[in-house]
Amino acid sequence: MHRSSALLAIIQGGMGVGVSQWPLARAVGRTGQLGVVSGVALDGLLARRLQRGDPGGHLREALARFPAPDVARRILDRYYVPGGIGADRPYRPVPRLRLGANRAAVELIVAGNFVEVFLAKQGHQGPIGVNYLEKIQMAAPAALYGAMLAGVDYVLVGAGIPSEYPRLLDALSRHSAVELPIAVSGSAPATLAPATPATATTSTVAFDPAAILGPSATAETDEPLRRPQLLAIISSAILAVRLARDPLTRPDGFVLETAAAGGHSAPPRGKPPLSPTGEPVYGPRDEIDVAKVAALGLPFWLAGGFATAEGLAAARAAGAAGIQVGSAFALCEESGIDPDLKQQLLARAQAGTLTIRNDPAASPTGFPFKTARLPDTLTDESVYAARPRLCDLGYLRTPYLGDNGRVGYRCPAEPVDDYLAKGGAAEDTVGRKCLCNALMATVGLGQHRRDGYQEPALATLGQSLDFLPGLLSADAAGYRAEDVVAHLLRP
Repeated sequence: MHRSSALLAIIQGGMGVGVSQWPLARAVGRTGQLGVVSGVALDGLLARRLQRGDPGGHLREALARFPAPDVARRILDRYYVPGGIGADRPYRPVPRLRLGANRAAVELIVAGNFVEVFLAKQGHQGPIGVNYLEKIQMAAPAALYGAMLAGVDYVLVGAGIPSEYPRLLDALSRHSAVELPIAVSGSAPATLAPATPATATTSTVAFDPAAILGPSATAETDEPLRRPQLLAIISSAILAVRLARDPLTRPDGFVLETAAAGGHSAPPRGKPPLSPTGEPVYGPRDEIDVAKVAALGLPFWLAGGFATAEGLAAARAAGAAGIQVGSAFALCEESGIDPDLKQQLLARAQAGTLTIRNDPAASPTGFPFKTARLPDTLTDESVYAARPRLCDLGYLRTPYLGDNGRVGYRCPAEPVDDYLAKGGAAEDTVGRKCLCNALMATVGLGQHRRDGYQEPALATLGQSLDFLPGLLSADAAGYRAEDVVAHLLRP
């Protein structure tokens, strides 16, 4: 049995695409704290890792335990390359997310989530969670089911309002078919700001577990799955109250994330001017009313600048069960960041020359996104300018209703003319970066184009690195996940 949520002092953040990979989550889970895998793009990660030859055989071991052997066989036949493809060979593409996704796409999503969680849970009895972006709605039901088949203990959801997740978890635990409402923007230009455009209509993504396990698997005959606990990652007490008010939307707890946390963050309330460095300016209206959340009676954890023993003590003094920590784990040995890139980040952080910018334009989602400024990455203006705009992975595409009445898909990081032709607004394209391809490159799985172009990386960290002096001595090359846990729990 895993620990009760009330006893978890530390939640390891579910970062990026493959940064919070299964070896990291497993290492944290072994300490008894909550290890978390990132649930973003696990279909693509599984396909690319198999094409790399699956060193160590871990992925094939997990697929051998997948409860639908025919599905596992089809995935191996399509993507596994013994010995791996050459370093200059392009990866075989995976189906892009869309409404009414085909069978191969759904199978790969379910299997990718199963594999990551299954491997994270091996060799220990500690808790394991999976972290999803609510913005990536079209994959959500299949992804949840795959993680639940592997026995995931916690589901964490950020970058949106996870009001549908309690219902999805309840139904999927019974192997029931589900539908998730999806906002479809109108064909008139509409900004990709976090608020749903007024012109939006609604469609649905349907998922039936029987499509994976076969028609004999039904809610009446199959053994129920254990329902994981749901933690909503939010930055507003108002949203916490809204979610907790209704049993149909109430999570099992909250992670309260400040704007200092890595990756995406909520934009500031109102429309304050940008700082001299072009970053969003947060003020008193953006501070989280922790006491109001505590009064709801649900457990919560604080995130964003709390990654020290003193930060943990302060969080507990405010009524929190503990803290969520991202960047300290992102820089440890078990994280998925490419080793050379990780050493650059550590070296610059130790030297005091690492700049983390909260870029209001980088992410296609419209949310501000933290970027670590490094040469030869997309934060280098010459590298950004040289990259051909394209959208071939499409995890952050959003559906829209065209003039012909058909649903299409657009992303402000795609070619500008394409985006405008789909009814997008020109101002939404300025400064946008292809996070899908860049974050794959950050974990060493960047695409090599047939014309020789290699996708550059883009690293994200939180804006507080106060944890480093306590973890990394001047003569040390790195540290491990267990060191982070010990550092945070020291008396």
